[in-house]
Amino acid sequence: MPSEEQTGSLLRTLAASKPAGHFLELGTGTGIGTCWLLDGMDSRSTLVSIDTDPNVQSVAREELSSDSRLTLLLEDAAQFLKYQPPESFDFVFADAMPGKYEVLNEALRIVKPGGFYVVDDMLPQPNWPAGHAPKAESLAAELTANPDFHATQIAWASGLIVAVRMPDHNSTR
Repeated sequence: MPSEEQTGSLLRTLAASKPAGHFLELGTGTGIGTCWLLDGMDSRSTLVSIDTDPNVQSVAREELSSDSRLTLLLEDAAQFLKYQPPESFDFVFADAMPGKYEVLNEALRIVKPGGFYVVDDMLPQPNWPAGHAPKAESLAAELTANPDFHATQIAWASGLIVAVRMPDHNSTR
Protein backbone atom coordinates (compact mmCIF):
# COMPACT_ATOMS: atom_id res chain seq x y z
CA MET A 1 0.00 0.00 0.00
CA PRO A 2 1.51 3.38 -0.97
CA SER A 3 2.30 5.90 1.75
CA GLU A 4 -0.64 8.12 2.63
CA GLU A 5 -0.29 11.90 2.49
CA GLN A 6 -0.20 12.17 6.28
CA THR A 7 2.50 9.49 6.51
CA GLY A 8 4.45 11.19 3.74
CA SER A 9 4.25 14.54 5.47
CA LEU A 10 5.63 13.00 8.66
CA LEU A 11 8.44 11.28 6.72
CA ARG A 12 9.37 14.60 5.11
CA THR A 13 9.37 16.39 8.47
CA LEU A 14 11.47 13.74 10.19
CA ALA A 15 13.90 13.64 7.25
CA ALA A 16 14.41 17.39 7.56
CA SER A 17 15.67 16.84 11.13
CA LYS A 18 18.68 14.85 9.88
CA PRO A 19 20.97 17.18 7.88
CA ALA A 20 23.61 15.26 5.92
CA GLY A 21 21.75 12.12 6.97
CA HIS A 22 22.09 8.59 5.69
CA PHE A 23 18.58 7.25 4.99
CA LEU A 24 17.27 3.76 4.21
CA GLU A 25 13.88 2.81 2.82
CA LEU A 26 12.94 -0.86 2.88
CA GLY A 27 10.28 -1.26 0.20
CA THR A 28 10.57 1.30 -2.60
CA GLY A 29 7.33 0.30 -4.27
CA THR A 30 6.55 2.90 -6.91
CA GLY A 31 8.47 5.55 -4.96
CA ILE A 32 5.78 7.53 -3.16
CA GLY A 33 7.49 7.28 0.25
CA THR A 34 10.80 7.81 -1.53
CA CYS A 35 9.53 11.15 -2.89
CA TRP A 36 8.47 12.30 0.55
CA LEU A 37 11.83 11.39 2.07
CA LEU A 38 13.75 13.11 -0.72
CA ASP A 39 11.60 16.22 -0.30
CA GLY A 40 12.64 16.51 3.35
CA MET A 41 16.32 15.68 2.86
CA ASP A 42 18.98 18.33 2.38
CA SER A 43 21.48 18.29 -0.48
CA ARG A 44 24.13 16.48 1.61
CA SER A 45 21.87 13.58 2.56
CA THR A 46 21.68 10.20 0.84
CA LEU A 47 18.87 7.67 0.50
CA VAL A 48 19.17 3.99 -0.31
CA SER A 49 15.84 2.45 -1.27
CA ILE A 50 15.44 -1.30 -1.74
CA ASP A 51 12.80 -3.46 -3.36
CA THR A 52 12.61 -6.94 -4.84
CA ASP A 53 9.95 -6.18 -7.45
CA PRO A 54 11.51 -4.72 -10.60
CA ASN A 55 8.11 -3.85 -12.07
CA VAL A 56 6.99 -1.52 -9.28
CA GLN A 57 10.46 -0.13 -8.63
CA SER A 58 10.77 0.75 -12.33
CA VAL A 59 8.26 3.56 -11.76
CA ALA A 60 10.50 5.07 -9.06
CA ARG A 61 13.57 4.48 -11.22
CA GLU A 62 12.00 6.27 -14.19
CA GLU A 63 10.80 9.25 -12.14
CA LEU A 64 13.57 9.65 -9.56
CA SER A 65 16.84 8.27 -10.93
CA SER A 66 18.10 11.74 -11.83
CA ASP A 67 18.31 12.62 -8.10
CA SER A 68 21.96 12.04 -7.19
CA ARG A 69 21.06 11.61 -3.50
CA LEU A 70 19.13 8.41 -4.31
CA THR A 71 20.42 4.88 -4.83
CA LEU A 72 17.77 2.36 -5.89
CA LEU A 73 18.66 -1.27 -5.26
CA LEU A 74 16.87 -4.29 -6.61
CA GLU A 75 17.82 -6.65 -3.81
CA ASP A 76 16.47 -8.73 -0.97
CA ALA A 77 16.24 -6.34 1.98
CA ALA A 78 16.83 -9.10 4.53
CA GLN A 79 20.16 -9.93 2.92
CA PHE A 80 21.08 -6.24 2.61
CA LEU A 81 20.43 -5.64 6.31
CA LYS A 82 22.66 -8.53 7.34
CA TYR A 83 25.80 -7.00 5.80
CA GLN A 84 25.32 -3.40 6.94
CA PRO A 85 27.62 -2.08 9.67
CA PRO A 86 26.00 -1.44 13.06
CA GLU A 87 24.60 2.06 13.60
CA SER A 88 25.14 3.07 9.97
CA PHE A 89 21.84 4.84 9.15
CA ASP A 90 20.28 7.98 10.63
CA PHE A 91 16.81 6.95 9.48
CA VAL A 92 15.22 3.64 8.52
CA PHE A 93 11.72 3.57 7.02
CA ALA A 94 10.59 -0.06 7.07
CA ASP A 95 7.73 -0.28 4.60
CA ALA A 96 8.17 -3.95 3.68
CA MET A 97 8.16 -7.28 5.48
CA PRO A 98 11.98 -7.41 5.85
CA GLY A 99 13.06 -4.98 8.51
CA LYS A 100 9.57 -4.92 9.96
CA TYR A 101 8.16 -8.43 10.42
CA GLU A 102 11.30 -10.25 9.34
CA VAL A 103 14.88 -9.59 10.51
CA LEU A 104 13.72 -6.79 12.83
CA ASN A 105 16.85 -7.01 14.98
CA GLU A 106 19.04 -6.47 11.91
CA ALA A 107 17.03 -3.36 11.00
CA LEU A 108 17.23 -1.95 14.52
CA ARG A 109 20.96 -2.74 14.74
CA ILE A 110 21.78 -0.35 11.88
CA VAL A 111 20.01 2.70 13.39
CA LYS A 112 22.49 5.26 14.74
CA PRO A 113 22.05 6.71 18.24
CA GLY A 114 19.53 9.52 17.86
CA GLY A 115 18.33 7.94 14.61
CA PHE A 116 14.76 7.11 13.63
CA TYR A 117 13.15 3.76 12.87
CA VAL A 118 9.69 4.29 11.34
CA VAL A 119 7.02 1.77 10.31
CA ASP A 120 3.59 2.39 8.85
CA ASP A 121 0.47 0.32 8.13
CA MET A 122 0.11 -0.63 11.79
CA LEU A 123 -3.66 -0.11 11.98
CA PRO A 124 -5.86 -2.87 10.52
CA GLN A 125 -5.88 -2.65 6.72
CA PRO A 126 -8.46 -4.17 4.35
CA ASN A 127 -5.67 -5.90 2.41
CA TRP A 128 -4.13 -7.63 5.45
CA PRO A 129 -4.00 -11.40 5.05
CA ALA A 130 -5.64 -13.62 7.65
CA GLY A 131 -3.52 -13.84 10.78
CA HIS A 132 -1.61 -10.59 10.17
CA ALA A 133 -3.13 -8.59 13.06
CA PRO A 134 -1.24 -10.56 15.75
CA LYS A 135 2.03 -9.89 13.87
CA ALA A 136 1.37 -6.14 13.98
CA GLU A 137 0.50 -6.31 17.67
CA SER A 138 3.65 -8.31 18.39
CA LEU A 139 5.82 -5.84 16.46
CA ALA A 140 4.33 -2.91 18.37
CA ALA A 141 4.90 -4.66 21.70
CA GLU A 142 8.49 -5.54 20.80
CA LEU A 143 9.34 -2.01 19.70
CA THR A 144 7.77 -0.29 22.69
CA ALA A 145 9.54 -2.70 25.08
CA ASN A 146 12.98 -2.37 23.47
CA PRO A 147 15.24 -0.65 26.04
CA ASP A 148 17.50 0.82 23.33
CA PHE A 149 14.66 2.81 21.75
CA HIS A 150 11.91 5.17 22.74
CA ALA A 151 8.92 4.32 20.56
CA THR A 152 5.55 5.95 20.10
CA GLN A 153 2.55 4.33 18.44
CA ILE A 154 0.44 6.77 16.48
CA ALA A 155 -3.16 5.88 15.57
CA TRP A 156 -3.11 8.26 12.62
CA ALA A 157 -3.06 7.74 8.87
CA SER A 158 -2.42 3.98 8.39
CA GLY A 159 -0.98 3.68 11.90
CA LEU A 160 2.64 4.45 12.60
CA ILE A 161 5.37 3.66 15.07
CA VAL A 162 8.18 6.17 15.36
CA ALA A 163 11.15 4.97 17.38
CA VAL A 164 14.42 6.72 18.23
CA ARG A 165 17.57 4.89 19.28
CA MET A 166 18.65 6.35 22.60
CA PRO A 167 22.18 7.78 22.61
CA ASP A 168 22.64 6.36 26.12
CA HIS A 169 21.38 2.78 26.19
CA ASN A 170 20.63 2.98 29.92
CA SER A 171 16.91 3.58 29.66
CA THR A 172 15.13 5.23 32.60
CA ARG A 173 11.59 4.31 31.62
